[in-house]
Amino acid sequence: MIYGLLAVGLYFTIRLGFIQFRHFAEMWRCVVGSGETDRDGITPFQALTISLASRVGTGNIAGVAVALTLGGPGAIFWMWMVALVGMATAYAESTLAQLYKIHGPGGMYRGGPAFYIARGLKQPWLAALFSLALIASFGLIFNAVQANSIAEAVERSFGIDKAIVGVVLAGLAGIIIFGGIPQIARVAEKVVPAMAGLYLLAAIIVLAMNIGEVPGILAGIVKSAFGLQEAVGGVAGGIMAAALNGIKRGLFSNEAGMGSAPNIAAVATPDPHHPSSQGFVQALGVFIDTLLICTATAVMILLADVIPSAELTGVNLTQAALTDHFGGFGGIFVAIAIFFFAFTSIIGNYTYAENAVVFLGGGTTGIMVLRVAALAMVIWGAMQAVSTVFNFADASMGLMATINLIAIVLLSGTIAHVTRDYVRQRKAGQEPRFHIADHPEIAPGVNGEIWK
Repeated sequence: MIYGLLAVGLYFTIRLGFIQFRHFAEMWRCVVGSGETDRDGITPFQALTISLASRVGTGNIAGVAVALTLGGPGAIFWMWMVALVGMATAYAESTLAQLYKIHGPGGMYRGGPAFYIARGLKQPWLAALFSLALIASFGLIFNAVQANSIAEAVERSFGIDKAIVGVVLAGLAGIIIFGGIPQIARVAEKVVPAMAGLYLLAAIIVLAMNIGEVPGILAGIVKSAFGLQEAVGGVAGGIMAAALNGIKRGLFSNEAGMGSAPNIAAVATPDPHHPSSQGFVQALGVFIDTLLICTATAVMILLADVIPSAELTGVNLTQAALTDHFGGFGGIFVAIAIFFFAFTSIIGNYTYAENAVVFLGGGTTGIMVLRVAALAMVIWGAMQAVSTVFNFADASMGLMATINLIAIVLLSGTIAHVTRDYVRQRKAGQEPRFHIADHPEIAPGVNGEIWK
C-alpha cells in the first residue's frame, strides 16, 4: 500500500505538471470564493470541512505521537513529503468524482470512486466491491475506533464510564446524521474550522513560548530524516524508522488516494463550475490535515520536556506534552480536542458510506439501515478493545485504496484533459466553465444534464 500510494502520488505530480505547487493559490481561491450552491448540492467550503472532519481524527493527535516514538523527529519530514505528493492524488480523485457525479434520491448530487469506476471504466462489479469495502471500513469500523478513542480519553480525564460515553455519543451523532448530508454540512462548516483553529492556536502559543528553540527543532527534523542528527528534543530515531513511520502516518492521516474524500467532493456544487475546482479544494484538505495539524502536534511534543517511550506514546504522550506547556489545562485540552476530532470523523465517515449505499441501489431504506448500524457501532466501539476490528478495517481500506488507485491511473488521461481545460481558461483570464459538449472524447459516462 505504501509503495502504491507514493508511486501514484509521484505519477500525478509529474503528469499534472507539479499542480500542487504551481497552482497552490488556486486551491485557496476555490475555497474562499465558494458561497454559491444549488438545492442539489452543498458548497465547496462545506465539502472541504466534511472531508477535513473525516481526515482530522485521532491520527492527528495519537498517530503523530506514535510516529515520533517509533521513527524519531525525522518521521515528521517524511510525513510532509508524503502529503505534498498526496495533494496531487487528492486533486485527481476528487476531479473525477465531480466529473462523473449523478443526481441521486431526492435529486442530491452523488458520486465518488464507485461512480467513476462504473461510468468511466465501465466496471460496475469492481465499483460494487469498492462500495462494500467503503461501507465496512468508513461506515462502520472506523466509527467504532473513533468512539473508542473518545471513550478512553473521557474515562481517563473525567472518570465517566465508557458505556455512558458510547450512548451519549450515539445520541449526538444520531441528531446530526438523521438530518442527512445537508445537516452534516451545516455542522461541519461551523465546528471543523473552530476545532482546527483552536488546536493550531495552542501550537502557535507553544511556538511563541519557546521561540528560541524552534529553529533548532525544525533543522533537527530535517537532519534526522537523513540520519544526520540522532536526537532532537530528547527523541531519537534511525533513518529507515523515520521514513517508514512518517510515510505510513502521513498516508493514513491525510487519506489521499484512499477513495474516501471524493465521495463528498462529488456532492458539492463547484465554484467555478468546473470539475477541477473541487480537485483543488480537496488537495488543500491534505495540506491542512498534514502540514498544519499533524505538524502542530509534532512541534508541541518536541518542544516539551517529555521523553517518548514504549510506555509514553500515542495520546498519553501528546497529553503529557501539553501538560508540560500549559499545566493541568493541557491534558484536559487534549481530551476535548480528541472528542471533537474523533466525533467529527464519525459524521464525516458516515457521509462517504451513504454515497456507497446509494450507488448499490439501497435508496432511502438502505440509508436508514446504515444510519442505525453506524450508531450501533459507535456504542459497541466505545466499550471494546478494538485492535482486532482495526486490523479488519485496515484490510478493507487497503482493498478500497488498491481499487481506487488502479482506477485513477487508468483514467489519468481524462484527469489531464479536464485539468488542461481549466488551466487554459484561467490563463485566458476567464472564469473556468465546463461544458461536456465541448469534450466529446470524454463524454461517455458523464451526466450531460449536470455538465451541459
